[in-house]
Amino acid sequence: MQSRFTFPVVLLSVGAAIAFAVLWALEQKQTYQLTIATASKDGEYYAFAQALANVVERHDPKIDITVLETKGSPENMQLLEQGRVNLAIVQNDTPVTPSVRAIAYLFPEVFHLVAAADTDIQTVADLKGKRIALMPEGSGSYALFWPLSRHYGLAETDFEFVSLGAAEAHTAFRAGEVDALFRVLALGNPSISELLSNTQARLIPIDQATALRLSFPYLEATQIPKGTYDGAIPTPPTDLPVVGVRAVLVSHADVNPEVVRAIAQTLFEFRNELVAQYPRAANITLPESSMNLGLPMHPGARAYYDQDEPSFLVEYAEPIGLLLSVSILIFSGVWQFRLWLKERQKNRADMYNLEILGLIDDVQKSVELEQLNQLRRYLFEILHKVVVDLDEDRISPQSFQSFAFTWEMAIATIRHREVVLLNLYSKQELSSEQSVKQ
Repeated sequence: MQSRFTFPVVLLSVGAAIAFAVLWALEQKQTYQLTIATASKDGEYYAFAQALANVVERHDPKIDITVLETKGSPENMQLLEQGRVNLAIVQNDTPVTPSVRAIAYLFPEVFHLVAAADTDIQTVADLKGKRIALMPEGSGSYALFWPLSRHYGLAETDFEFVSLGAAEAHTAFRAGEVDALFRVLALGNPSISELLSNTQARLIPIDQATALRLSFPYLEATQIPKGTYDGAIPTPPTDLPVVGVRAVLVSHADVNPEVVRAIAQTLFEFRNELVAQYPRAANITLPESSMNLGLPMHPGARAYYDQDEPSFLVEYAEPIGLLLSVSILIFSGVWQFRLWLKERQKNRADMYNLEILGLIDDVQKSVELEQLNQLRRYLFEILHKVVVDLDEDRISPQSFQSFAFTWEMAIATIRHREVVLLNLYSKQELSSEQSVKQ
């Protein structure tokens, strides 16, 4: 019988092993093709994404990231929700869609309001009556300009504006076709540095960060440090108060967690390689446990960030140890009580058994039927006591079974002794009758 089943079991085991081996081999060879949505090719997002794709592929050849040029954060979020891209870089003020998950905060992006040297623009409010170059409609910079201008009391009809690509906007500014230019980008952007040095333009402060945050909590108070764009002739000449937002690397919820984990690992463990290709990657920091990125964290990113956190057993070792100690003490106490109770129940049953054994001895010695009847009544009284003790858990069911055997033996002895005495009485009566006749 056993040999009939041995061959099929072995065959099934070998087949399963081969299947697992094939799946493992296929997984090792699998390449993950991802697309990351950025912004214009001459912008920060595109440059960072190129650096990220290069470093990720260098350390994990199975992951191939294609960088896609877009109009900016709103379009990126839409493409991600539609499943047309896997990754995206967005500003943290961008409305969140259900399928998007956070991977990491990237670099801060600062509001840059650049004014021509020959204008009287000193604050945002001074843009009234001026010509302004904005980034393309649909970009994050374009969307952020309008709440800023409204805060400073400007309506759309108070100034002229044109929406241009970054290169075209810079060209228009140099040509004097616009009086100011507004962009939201990382500190130290080379194109801004070049524009400021060649046109004698000025950076305008935005110093109402606390008031702005009342209506737009995603904004951060920050500054453009003195000399950021020129250290020789400091530009700006002093630390310049401004506001900013954060760039966030996000993914679709369906992206493989292991892939997202590898990308998060690249951001923080191969930082030097990223910085070599994109210097502003030095501003990327690990998120704190209390940090709210504004949307749910991807499980792959969470797995990477939590890898150094102590396990549940390590973190709660002391209370777990205390709980185990108390549990052992309680269990030991209950066990000892149970043993004591069983011993007490056994002792009580043994007492009844000894009492019945003494009664059996009295039965065997009895010579009168009346004495025998008294012993029988006493035996039933003992039975009544034992039944009450069993009901009130003063003796155990096992002890009761032992008692029942002794009790049955006693009642059988009484019956036997009763027959013996009755026979004895009958012989005595017969002998008496014979003596009378004689």
